Amino acid sequence: MPEQQHPLRGAIVFLASQTDAAQQARAELVALYGDAPLSQAGVIVALGGDGFMLETLHATQSRDVPVYGMNRGTVGFLMNSYTTEDLPERLAAAQETVLNPLAMRATDRKGHVHEALAINEVSLLRSGPQAVRLRISVDGRVRMEELVCDGALVSTPAGSTAYNYSAHGPILPIEADVLALTAMAAFRPRRWRGALLPKSATVRFDVLDPEKRPVMAEGDGQSVRDVVTVEIRSEPAVRHRLLFDPGHGLEERLIREQFF
Repeated sequence: MPEQQHPLRGAIVFLASQTDAAQQARAELVALYGDAPLSQAGVIVALGGDGFMLETLHATQSRDVPVYGMNRGTVGFLMNSYTTEDLPERLAAAQETVLNPLAMRATDRKGHVHEALAINEVSLLRSGPQAVRLRISVDGRVRMEELVCDGALVSTPAGSTAYNYSAHGPILPIEADVLALTAMAAFRPRRWRGALLPKSATVRFDVLDPEKRPVMAEGDGQSVRDVVTVEIRSEPAVRHRLLFDPGHGLEERLIREQFF
């Protein structure tokens, strides 16, 4: 979805990670602008790094309140720069980007079903000494009978510069209605470079030989061990609203990242 200017309404609520830098920043901002309970939030200011931003988005996804991050962590790809000055004006001028997360449905060897939402990616990783063997289906049709690898992931455009990029997957424009399917250390097919799939696609991984070659599934820090099947799809019913300073939104960051 294109970035849009966000009209500022309601109270500013400050949330911070547990680091000293984030807690100090929260104290400074509350002293300047006051605070309010989360139930009265018109906008949430998240202070920390990208990990804390993901935590905040998951924790507040039912509130339909935009989140404006200020970097008090390390990378801060999802964050704006930190300053205490003119915050109401920055919030009023901020541009909004809406993200849909991935829905993961994983079944383990005991038949238990685990569900989770992931804003960046859902990954499957070997949890033993041997490479894993995966069958890949897209919308009910088997597309690859066997992928031998250390793991594989499905990434959203917002998450394409994170784990996906480290695994040599493509960086996706934020407005692209596609998902990236990327292998990690693929052994067979050795030169397989992954695939770009429609955002509407449902991807299914079947773990072949799960007892000898165990696999763990993970989505935004939520882990499931000993999986046998994992289904992944975009979840349009969940909308995460992120605010960015003009000229520094996700679209610009995704382009800039490709020229480092």
